[in-house]
Amino acid sequence: MTPDLLQFYARPVPRYTSYPTAPHFSGAIGAREYEGWLADLAPGASLSLYVHVPFCDTLCWFCGCHTKITRRYAPVADYLAALMQEIAAVAGRVDPGCRVRHIHWGGGSPTILEGADLLALSGALRSGFTLAGDAEFAVEIDPRGLTANQIDSLAEAGLTRASIGIQDFDPQVQKAINRIQPYEETRDVIAGLRQRGVAAINVDLMYGLPNQDEARIGATIDQVLTLSPNRISLFGYAHVPWMKRHQEMIPQSSLPDVAARYAQAEFAARRLVEAGFARIGLDHFARPEDPLAKAAANGTMRRNFQGYTTDTADALLGFGASAIGRLPHGFVQNHVPIADYQRAVSGGGLSVAKGYAFQGEDLRRAHLIERLMCDLELSWSALEKEIGDCAGLRRDSAEALQQFARDGLIEPGPDGFSVTDQGRTFVRSICAAFDAYLPKSAARHSMAV
Repeated sequence: MTPDLLQFYARPVPRYTSYPTAPHFSGAIGAREYEGWLADLAPGASLSLYVHVPFCDTLCWFCGCHTKITRRYAPVADYLAALMQEIAAVAGRVDPGCRVRHIHWGGGSPTILEGADLLALSGALRSGFTLAGDAEFAVEIDPRGLTANQIDSLAEAGLTRASIGIQDFDPQVQKAINRIQPYEETRDVIAGLRQRGVAAINVDLMYGLPNQDEARIGATIDQVLTLSPNRISLFGYAHVPWMKRHQEMIPQSSLPDVAARYAQAEFAARRLVEAGFARIGLDHFARPEDPLAKAAANGTMRRNFQGYTTDTADALLGFGASAIGRLPHGFVQNHVPIADYQRAVSGGGLSVAKGYAFQGEDLRRAHLIERLMCDLELSWSALEKEIGDCAGLRRDSAEALQQFARDGLIEPGPDGFSVTDQGRTFVRSICAAFDAYLPKSAARHSMAV
């Protein structure tokens, strides 16, 4: 790809973990609408539960999550009490015939919770909702300082998949992002999880970090491969100091430019494919026997706020400060400030601050963008069988698709197009051609590479 095309297609665009994207949520949707949407869920609906724990004990300077740093446990305990109250309030509004098939805890660091509280939180979910016998239970884990008691509690709570944050093992990179994490500590935590029956291990890596180069990324990948993960996520660092002020601790001069970021991403992808991983979607890799690789191969993979997933639930219910839920009616998001979240929950059990009700062509465009992000191809005839007439979508996107074809990002076919190897990195930019709201949005996004 020429430098000019690289600069053009690396321009900021949404990550498309939802459509419409979060900047289009508004205060017109609140707790009252959420109550009605919960009551409308069909008795046999399948559910996915997301729980947000917005606390860490140290601040990683690259972090783009909603979190708060604390060295005291009292604020965490107070937050947990509110979280339990919200879980009970939502569960009481959902038909008991609904069944949970996926649970995901994110943060922040859910493993800031003490062992007894890990069990208490899991118990609250199991008491409030009916879980399917084969429900997946995933937790994002910071291995730094994780104790044997916490690992025991996670296993007892029913953990089936652990997502381990690593980013990079190089000491100079770790110092530059304020995340000192020895390989040996990470290795021992993963071994402890496996010893307790948690067989599915995900690992999160990053490119585009300060002081990174291909040699350091390659060395980190070599170490990661010795851990034998089932899945690897390879995310590009999003430098958004206008949103996350602490990222100002990372000097712009220490970051790779667009060309270097692209080279790092492609280098890492090649190394992982050579190691036997299937390349999935934009930024995921999985062993061929992993359920995610199988879902990608058979066209059933999905995309939500946690990224690529096998989760096909009818509704995603979010719990905790900043958590986002998706129901057949639209999106809801809780208050982001922890204090506001706790006040709202204590006042009525629900903490929805804003959301979005689907309208017009939203669901049709959402389905198209999700399939393109997941499948890296589009068949107009297959799409029309699922969402109806696509003449308008085809007409609106024709000029952009012609440009993508000329630039080598897509390969046109008789019934649609497929994303090329060169275009995979820029699939978000391709999806943006179908985003009816982006041209009118003032929101700022991260680079597409």
